[in-house]
Amino acid sequence: MNFDPYLSKRFNPQTEIQQALANWFLACRPKTLPAAIIPVVVGSAIAVSEGTFRLVPAMICCVFALLVQIGTNFANDYFDYVKGADTAQRMGPTRAVAAGFIDPTVMWKATIVVLTLAFLIGLLLIAYGGMSLLLVGVASVICAVAYTGGPYPLGYNGLGDIFVVLFFGLIGVAFTHYVQAGHFLFESFAGGLGCGLIINNILVVNNYRDVASDRRAGKRTLVVRFGRRVALFQYLGSFFVAVVGIPLILAITWGGWGVLLPALLTPFGLVMVVKLQGATTAAEFNRLLEQTAQCAVGYGLLLAIGFLLT
Repeated sequence: MNFDPYLSKRFNPQTEIQQALANWFLACRPKTLPAAIIPVVVGSAIAVSEGTFRLVPAMICCVFALLVQIGTNFANDYFDYVKGADTAQRMGPTRAVAAGFIDPTVMWKATIVVLTLAFLIGLLLIAYGGMSLLLVGVASVICAVAYTGGPYPLGYNGLGDIFVVLFFGLIGVAFTHYVQAGHFLFESFAGGLGCGLIINNILVVNNYRDVASDRRAGKRTLVVRFGRRVALFQYLGSFFVAVVGIPLILAITWGGWGVLLPALLTPFGLVMVVKLQGATTAAEFNRLLEQTAQCAVGYGLLLAIGFLLT
């Protein structure tokens, strides 16, 4: 009997499976997933406050949004590697395909599977909001791929910011509320704009950090087009419109002062734009990405609580 005592160390199926799961978890970019949930929380809070909340469509919206976010991340991982925007030497968080953890072909197939599943689940919302939601679902899936892929990738032509504000803000909040209430409100679009602007600041930090590598890869983000100074103003402007301007408007149109709660985040915007201007290392940029994402979550929660209190 020829037994190799080191075989289990060289090949351990359980370890291999655990590593594969870890690689796919990394590819999902878990720190970005709250950006998909925030609009659903805010839209549902508006529905609760007016007595139209419905749990089932709210949960469907949440699952759909999460799957679209994951599908977008997978597509971004694949296309940025193929186009040369992501390499093993990138400053940002590790990307699964660029690091060699997941084969590009496998990642592309996973993208198709996840987005197809998102679309099929999204079809359930037609029962609550009508056939118009089919167009929203189709547009969401197409733009998830078109963000970095296709003949005119949005992220490579300075349109990524519009995509984020539109789908992770205006559409996310307004349609989450709509499938529960059966009607649109000005406040759901206003709250959606606020969510979109502050969530998009995650993209601003990402593009600010990668301006040199994006320029070499031909990725013409707004930072590449207009420079880092303009990006700082964009970050600060978006932050203050979201946490001060929109809550003031909501306080007038919705009534009550609870919707002013996001203004509590004002000092964080000032601190982070100073940090962004002075950041030079990968660790500093990655920490800023995390803090910006945390601010987006805080904003969504405070705005949702504000709607519930008024």
